[in-house]
Amino acid sequence: HTKSQRGYYGLYHLGRTLGRGHFAVVKLGRNVNTGQLVAVKMIDKTKLDVMATSHLLQEVRCMRRVQHPNVVRLYEVIDTPTTLYLVMELAEGGDLYDYILRHEGGVAEVTAKRHFAQIVRAVSYCHQLHVVHRDLKPENVVFFPQQGAVKLTDFGFSNLFQPGMMLATSCGSLAYSAPEILLGEEYDAPAVDIWSLGVILYMLVCGVPPFQETNDSETLVMILDCRYSIPEHVSDECRDLISRMLQKDPSRRSSLDEIEAHHWLQGLDNALLSPEAPPHWLSGALSPSSPHSGVPECGDLLAARPSSEKPFPAPWQPSLMLFLLLISQPNITMDLFIYQKTVRKGV
Repeated sequence: HTKSQRGYYGLYHLGRTLGRGHFAVVKLGRNVNTGQLVAVKMIDKTKLDVMATSHLLQEVRCMRRVQHPNVVRLYEVIDTPTTLYLVMELAEGGDLYDYILRHEGGVAEVTAKRHFAQIVRAVSYCHQLHVVHRDLKPENVVFFPQQGAVKLTDFGFSNLFQPGMMLATSCGSLAYSAPEILLGEEYDAPAVDIWSLGVILYMLVCGVPPFQETNDSETLVMILDCRYSIPEHVSDECRDLISRMLQKDPSRRSSLDEIEAHHWLQGLDNALLSPEAPPHWLSGALSPSSPHSGVPECGDLLAARPSSEKPFPAPWQPSLMLFLLLISQPNITMDLFIYQKTVRKGV
């Protein structure tokens, strides 16, 4: 049988593990036909309860909707009875949390400004499409040095909203959650993302979270009281922007338009840096025995250029079959190839 007769349109060679969560494993993948490197998020559906399943479906729905230079792209979704595979754009520069940890006392404002402006652009675009993220934090912002970009990822708590309508689900991470979410109140969707943006900017320029105590109860009280202090080295303009986002009353928080127009964020070049040649450590990335010299400090995530292929846009919704073939090879414990095939009903 030829490849076209078999109907394969996705073939990925899975390499090393990049990360693990409660229900998912993320692996480095390579498209066998194009050589493109991707991140493959493998979600064990058998471990998901009703709520987790709902969040997963919403994550896929929102990521399909959002296509922006500062949002990690979802290329393909492969569904099987027990596992859901999300094939996504691969970042090579680590996440913003690790980046902040490496800069004691905070990042220089000229650098923080560029990173933050891109995050704001991504959130603004999401809100224009009526998508609220609800889990904005440095761990969910990743670097793409070849593109000169930072991008938003992990839409697991995202949801669709209508302007003026309130949401009620409590979700997100304590240190970055708005007071109204922690109080269990109904809340305006855009406003909770804006609060989280304030926390992110504070961490960028200060190097630590604004609300951080020895235990969660004390942290909760600080957030509910909106009690924080800003170090003296932070400029007045940056202080002003932070204070406009970290407002206990959601109605008093700046809008995204006001944030983008703030004088601290002016004077930036909107164009992303031109992509550079792939780094020398990329070629052996899928080999378990490849040397680690030359890998960036947070080099678990490796570079991939965006695919020219669009996410699966077919007018009909296919059922998907996934065939896993384990192949042993010399010096390699196991290689996993994913063969993806569409099956139309009645065919």
